[in-house]
Amino acid sequence: MTPTLVMAAHGARSGHWESVMDCLAARVRRARPATRVELGFLEISTPSLSDVLSRVPGPVVVVPMLLAGGYHAHIDLPAVVARVRPDAVVAGQLGPHRLLTSVLARRLAAAGLRPCDAVVLGAAGSSDPAALDDVRAAARLLSVRLSRPVTAAFASAGTPAVPEALERIRAGLAPRVAVASYLLAPGFFHDRLLDSGADLVSAPLGADSDLAALVWTRFDEAVVRHAAAAPYAHPSYAAGDRG
Repeated sequence: MTPTLVMAAHGARSGHWESVMDCLAARVRRARPATRVELGFLEISTPSLSDVLSRVPGPVVVVPMLLAGGYHAHIDLPAVVARVRPDAVVAGQLGPHRLLTSVLARRLAAAGLRPCDAVVLGAAGSSDPAALDDVRAAARLLSVRLSRPVTAAFASAGTPAVPEALERIRAGLAPRVAVASYLLAPGFFHDRLLDSGADLVSAPLGADSDLAALVWTRFDEAVVRHAAAAPYAHPSYAAGDRG
């Protein structure tokens, strides 16, 4: 029995944001139609992660739809899983990863990035230093991909804030500054990036095929890790990895 993949997203007060997440879940399903895929939310949006986990039979792998660590990845989501489905396996968060880098580069190109533009990676931010380090690691990956410096900056908690990063860069020689939106979908934080005064802001990651592939990568990693740790406790996880 192949485990069910449960995509665990944060939630937002934006119908557009929810629509993008639904489209991403549909793309994930199309990639492996034989595996059940569900989408649940930690707060605000429905269905709740608790409701999804409580109704899914058999083994479950939860993939956090989070681009960095932090409270939701390390505290909030594991607490829900421990309360509702302690048998479930929780995968790692999505980022940083080279597949996200590929999506970011394409979004910047579509927005009109020029060879001489300075680039800021604009993320939501977190009070957790480890989460900020995850974003900085993603900025380094994008820097290598674009062959230019990339500054990590944050729309809420974390330093530098996006406007501060823009001000510093504009004190130099770059004629324009582009912000790469390190967000899954449009919403509150993307609006902040759009209002930051950057010369261009790329679209969020969205329902991209590389993002869907990354969800399955995290799923497979969790299956292999679980099978290695407890090869006889849940043989269905190992079967899921072979499939």
